[in-house]
Amino acid sequence: MATEEGAETTSPLDDVMEDIRRELVRRVAADDRETNRDIYDALEDE
Repeated sequence: MATEEGAETTSPLDDVMEDIRRELVRRVAADDRETNRDIYDALEDE
């Protein structure tokens, strides 16, 4: 749904879904860093 200015309005559900997406991305990134800790450490030492 668009307003007169052309900006989209968001519903409370959209806001919740965005929060969930953000948290999932954060958790996956944290898990990836932990799983590949030796690679990240090696890159920092270069």
